[in-house]
Amino acid sequence: MKVLVLGGDGFCGWPTSLHLSQCGHEVLIVDNFARREADVELGAESLTPIETLDVRRAVWQELTGREIGFERLDVAADYEALAELLASYRPDTVVHFAEQRAAPYSMKSAWHKRYTVNNNINATHNLLAALVDTGVDSHVVHLGTMGVYGYTAAGVTIPEGYLRVRMANDDGEDVEQEILYPTNPGSVYHMTKSQDQLLFAFYNRNDEVRVTDLHQGIVWGTQTPETERDERLINRFDYDGDYGTVLNRFLMEAAIGHPLTVHGTGGQTRAFIHIRDSVRCIQLAVENPPEHGQRVRIFNQMTETHRLIDLAQLVSRLTGAEIDFVENPRVEAAENDLRVHNRQFLELGLNPTTLEEGLLREIADIAARYAHRCDRDKIPCRSLWRRAAEPATAT
Repeated sequence: MKVLVLGGDGFCGWPTSLHLSQCGHEVLIVDNFARREADVELGAESLTPIETLDVRRAVWQELTGREIGFERLDVAADYEALAELLASYRPDTVVHFAEQRAAPYSMKSAWHKRYTVNNNINATHNLLAALVDTGVDSHVVHLGTMGVYGYTAAGVTIPEGYLRVRMANDDGEDVEQEILYPTNPGSVYHMTKSQDQLLFAFYNRNDEVRVTDLHQGIVWGTQTPETERDERLINRFDYDGDYGTVLNRFLMEAAIGHPLTVHGTGGQTRAFIHIRDSVRCIQLAVENPPEHGQRVRIFNQMTETHRLIDLAQLVSRLTGAEIDFVENPRVEAAENDLRVHNRQFLELGLNPTTLEEGLLREIADIAARYAHRCDRDKIPCRSLWRRAAEPATAT
């Protein structure tokens, strides 16, 4: 199968590209290196040393004999180039990672909010419009987020994308229909993913574009079997306050003797998935496309849920690190419950990787090995969801 991976140089995109190549698919990466440029902007590199994409691709070909192609392209801005690439390459599947992926980054300033909206929504819409414009019948596999559902305690298990509702019509009779599960985004980033859902629904209904939307939980772990083959293939390990995911941050903090920074009470419950399962889920979605005429297929791409304080206590027991409760920069409930269906991936054959001490030690070992690369000043989250009111001044 010919697979175009938009954003294939990133934290999820790179190991996915390798995994799909290992499975025998022809892979072409599209990227504009926006994530690498954000490193420069923030002054916060990956804890693991990341080679250039040219080196990464060359090493993979050297090890496996499989070539991964590359086109440098800004999907959100270069519509004509994107349409030309689709028309010439004619991929069977387009895996769409080409969006700014961090909630804290999206809340840093008005510029970051505007950038996230412009980049994410334009990238998604350009892809859909180009597929229709060129007549290329590609299956779109999009990496969304569990965050579109919000984190309030609804008291029900969140379904996979659709909610059956009953309401009275004008004659007083009950009617039933299925709607997209109501979104409740907690950041500008999550809001763009909510908008993506509406774009997918429209182009699916109007132009029969086939779409699988993966609502992914927080990714933990760093390596996959493919990235472990050579240090030059190693995946990103983000620990900074903008891009670092919570469990990886805890393990990195423990490795350098820094207290585990728990926001608020730590009673927030989140959905999680290991990076190995993430790439496996994308493979399953690519290899099991929806039928023509089928509505947008939505999978909850997660394997388990945990309270943040429970994760901190687990890492503390494992490493001896202290726990430090810090002010929560987000506007959210201090505690919440989260129950989620993930039946569809299990039915396709996913064997979930659950939180185990051995895998935690593996990540802790990576954090310890590269601890000398850590900039402790980048650990705190300095993106605030609500700006403090400035005192009024006389004119």
